[in-house]
Amino acid sequence: SPKLTIPPLENGDQLTRVEFERRYSAMPDRKKAELIEGVVYMASPLRITNHGNPHARIMTWLGYYWSGTPGIELGDNTTVRLDLDNEPQPDALLRIEVGGQSTISQDGYVEGAPELIVEIAASTVSIDFNQKLKVYRRNGVQEYLVWRVDDSEFDWFRLNAGEYIKLESDSNGIIYSQVFPGLWLDKAALLVGNLAKVLEVLQQGLASQEHQDFVQQLAKG
Repeated sequence: SPKLTIPPLENGDQLTRVEFERRYSAMPDRKKAELIEGVVYMASPLRITNHGNPHARIMTWLGYYWSGTPGIELGDNTTVRLDLDNEPQPDALLRIEVGGQSTISQDGYVEGAPELIVEIAASTVSIDFNQKLKVYRRNGVQEYLVWRVDDSEFDWFRLNAGEYIKLESDSNGIIYSQVFPGLWLDKAALLVGNLAKVLEVLQQGLASQEHQDFVQQLAKG
């Protein structure tokens, strides 16, 4: 009998999440592909200047926080089963392992909304700043961080009564996570690539009383 061939994923395909996963897993040279509102988006090749380097800065910052916060999990380019029409692959995510919003499926996928997601975007016209923002808001991602590299802007949104409000820096230029106590960010230092300063400020966050309380709370599950 003729072997059934699984059609390849194509940019712009309109698929169910089940069919998206079927086609995605059949691609031997899998690359980044996402299902957003039932439409397939395939990633272009990524430049180091406007993606690889900013992504590495974010992962360094979040990885340092992860190392000091038992009970949370960091994901890098991890597929998330959000709902029937959405399976994004955010650049970074932070989730609470026990008692958080998301779970890990038997086949090893994140299911449900992680508490925090970061996307490295080009500009305000990008999918990250438009369609994905709406999807993440609707699914209850508590904090959504978008680095618009071409605009030299970093937006930190916090879910509040079903809407995203933008968190602003304090007088010292620091933004404080409201979901992950101690996750402090010197926005200006991040944007210019001063990682030493970014980690110095984060270290202060990790040493704060609220972070210590959070770690104790996580330990209780």
